[in-house]
Amino acid sequence: MACVYTRWILRERPDMQVIPEIETGHADLTAWRRHIHRYPELAYEEVLTADFVAEKLESWGLSVHRGLARTGVVATLNRGLGRSIGLRADMDALPIQEANAFEHRSRHSGKMHACGHDGHTAMLLGAARYLAEHGRFSGTVQFIFQPAEEAAGGAKVMIDEGLFEQFPVDAVFGMHNWPGLEVGRFAMRSGPMMASMDCFDIAIVGRGAHGALPHQGVDPVSTAAQVVTALQTIVSRNVNPLDAAVVSVTKIHGGDAHNIIPHEVRLSGAIRCFDKELRQLLRRRLVEIVNGVCESLGASAAIDFINEYPAVMNWDEPTKLAAKVAAGLVGSAKVDAASAPVMGSEDFAYMLEQIPGCYVFIGNGAGEGACMIHNPGYDFNDAILPLGASYWARLAETFLAQRAG
Repeated sequence: MACVYTRWILRERPDMQVIPEIETGHADLTAWRRHIHRYPELAYEEVLTADFVAEKLESWGLSVHRGLARTGVVATLNRGLGRSIGLRADMDALPIQEANAFEHRSRHSGKMHACGHDGHTAMLLGAARYLAEHGRFSGTVQFIFQPAEEAAGGAKVMIDEGLFEQFPVDAVFGMHNWPGLEVGRFAMRSGPMMASMDCFDIAIVGRGAHGALPHQGVDPVSTAAQVVTALQTIVSRNVNPLDAAVVSVTKIHGGDAHNIIPHEVRLSGAIRCFDKELRQLLRRRLVEIVNGVCESLGASAAIDFINEYPAVMNWDEPTKLAAKVAAGLVGSAKVDAASAPVMGSEDFAYMLEQIPGCYVFIGNGAGEGACMIHNPGYDFNDAILPLGASYWARLAETFLAQRAG
């Protein structure tokens, strides 16, 4: 069942200070966002999206570079001497069949923008157009349109291929919509904002047998069941109750027939936390438990860690700046500068390991009918497009107005 947001127009709220030129272009932002939503593309396949983004940026006179992480787009806007700021949006979609029936629903079966990256891209495009046409600053803005955020590490690939060497910045900022947070609100915190993520694949190998003769084999199905149960003791018995951690097994695959004990069962999932030492504990205990359970039952295991993201760690001064800029748009009462961290993960963490910066949440809507991200009925709330674009624009102007040091 699709979710329905209660939508409203930002200009009807007198307490909002959305940039007028951006609000005037609200229809354009909405059209861009819905176009991207119609044609979702998965990690490293964002060819149509990158074409659309690059064409818009070039039409506004920005210098556009393509090819980092295959489909990444970086646009440079330079206005004389000064510092440089990086603003990042993600472009990829998810492998989900969309449940919505509205006109701008996905035209690509099995793919949809269920995380709002279509909105993130549109908001940054809106800021780029405003800054190109009206921006008052001295320095450089690097607009980073990143592919493959969804558990594919596109940020790290861009960095490894020379993002910050080719496009140096003094600070870098990211933003994500957040369902459950009211429209017109922002949330951020210094320190841990989002959790690390280590995805794992486990192959449990037994010995296949006839289902009527289990004593002649080693059953990887029953072994896998005990592994799943035992893994839940990591958080409950190895982690300090005051620390946050998650161990989730999310996939189990094995067997082909009712009367055959299979040779192998595969498990997959992820572990998450905020602390580097705790992250190593989770990984170590997972390996010990899997191997221990399998050995005790006569099976063996192969364990691979993949798609490893560090925690998103916001820097102090950039977070203060982000909160100040957001407060200038919506008022300090609508900005939570000490919000609780969330257990979700984001590969923007790799950028924050390299460059000072801050990652913030912008409210996508709360109340009955609001969908959390990664839901087949989710849709980005177009009402927040001018606010998000205004945040980006004011952030760039404010940062570049500050003196280095």
